Parts: sequence; C-alpha cells; structure tokens
Amino acid sequence: MKPLAVIGNVNIDLILGPAAPWPKAGTEIIVDHDELRVGGQAGNSALAWEGLGVDYEIAANVGSDQFGRWLTEAFGARSSKWPVRPEGTTLSVGITHPDGERTFFTTRGHLPRFNFADVLAVLDGNNLAGGYALLCGAFLTDDLTQDYDALFDWTDKHRIAVALDTGWPLDGWIEANCDAVRHWLSRCGIALINEVETTTLAGMGDPAEAARALHALMPAGAIFVVKRGPDGAIAIDADGKLVSVAAPRVTVVDTIGAGDVFNAGFLAALARGEPLANCLSAGTAVASRAISTLPRSYGPAKASEEAVR
Repeated sequence: MKPLAVIGNVNIDLILGPAAPWPKAGTEIIVDHDELRVGGQAGNSALAWEGLGVDYEIAANVGSDQFGRWLTEAFGARSSKWPVRPEGTTLSVGITHPDGERTFFTTRGHLPRFNFADVLAVLDGNNLAGGYALLCGAFLTDDLTQDYDALFDWTDKHRIAVALDTGWPLDGWIEANCDAVRHWLSRCGIALINEVETTTLAGMGDPAEAARALHALMPAGAIFVVKRGPDGAIAIDADGKLVSVAAPRVTVVDTIGAGDVFNAGFLAALARGEPLANCLSAGTAVASRAISTLPRSYGPAKASEEAVR
C-alpha cells in the first residue's frame, strides 16, 4: 500500500433539511433532519478513508474557537500539528432538498490563511515518498493556492503524485480560474474533476473529449478522471485510453461530499495497485454507499439495508 495524504480544506458542516419549497424571506420552517459534522473537501475524503480503515495523513488548519477545537478532536493524533489561526473556523450551512441536492451558505473563516508552511509543519515528504497526495479546496485556501508551484516542486522532489480536485470557484469559471487550473494540471499526476467542471474547462460538450483535451495538458503517464454522479465515472489512462464504469443505482439520502468520497475510494484502490477500472469502481461504490445511508457509512451494504431502488 503506497502512502496517502490529503491537503486542503477542513471546516464545519451544519446540515439541515430537507427544505421545499424554498421559504419566503421573514418566515420559519421546520425540517426533519439536522447534523453537525466534519466538512470540507479534505475533511470529507479523510472521513471516508477513516471509515474504510485506510491509513493516511492530513494537512489542514483550524480557527481559534470551539469549532476549531472540535475539528481537532475529531481527527485525534492526525491533527496534533495543525496550525491554529486567530480567525473563526469556516462554517458551511447546507440546506438539503428532497431530490438529494443541496444549497450551501459558507463563511470565509480560517481557510484562506492555510499556507505552504502549514503543510510542511504537518507532512514529512520522506514518509510520503512514492505515494499520493490529494490536493483540494483550491479556491478557498488563498494563501496556499498562491504557493501551488512551490508545493508542486516539493511533491516532485519527494516523488509524490498529486491528485487534484479544485472544487468550484466562488466567482465561477471565469477565464482566470480556467487558466489557473490548466496550469495546475500541467504539474499533477492525477485529476479528479466532475463532469460540469471538465466540460467547462475544456470548452467542449462531450465529457470524454473534454477529458482527452485536458489530459493532453498533463505530464506523461497522468490519469484524468471525470466524476459523473449517477452516470458513474470515466477516465483517460496513462496511455490515452478511455476507461468507464457505471454507478450502482441507489436511493439518495444526502449527496454532500459525494465527489470527495469518490476521491478517497479511488485513491485507496490506486494505492493498493489495482487496475484503473477497479479504482473507478471502488470510487463509485464508496460514494454511492455514502450518499444512500444515514448515518453515513462507507463500507459494504448490510443485508438488512435496502440500497437499490
């Protein structure tokens, strides 16, 4: 098993819902479900690895409030070197809808001040040599994002393959954001991007052709993965061949963090040396399991659970 790490955004998620229709201003509604949990792309992927029993390291920071302390406690010894910022911890309130989709309201909080020095304070490049580092939350971790080239130089030095999942830009896919991501792809060994992001970045409507175009920007031997939700996943492998898998049909409970959970399942299989098709299947299986269970689970479905509709 090759070593695994995740670098990026860990914050608080407060999930409420389902809510439909959207309430009018000045009114109050009662919802059936609430949950306070670890969130953020890095947090979601780490929780999935935890649930799968996969060893990993995580580089993040927290704010200097009760939420920051709660996040640190949630990760135990893995968070012992996390820097604490004087800002409040980033909080996302997610309102779920009956179809499983969601709307987020997020504070900026501590995440913009996460930086390259914070990463080096937590991760030992020698311990991760030859492994994989999932890099996520690019449009929320402002200080680190400005130093991505230095981070890529560090991972190259230690032969750590970077798996990039940028997340959605706060100001949308303007040309500056698209240019930045194309540059980052040129330094990454793996891309883990959803379908809308892929077609938008490439300016193409077909996800497979868009993936091929973006794969061409990456180093030799790279893998480009397109996460397609209920339609499964496709990938362009190191030889430029298209690989695709279907997703299990499940009854959706909560889609929050589905792509992050996919990343964890995919990379865990890749670290075990499994073929690319198996890695895609592992990612879709874990994500499908997560979005169809409450409380959330990441392992195989129990016989008593009805997952397939």
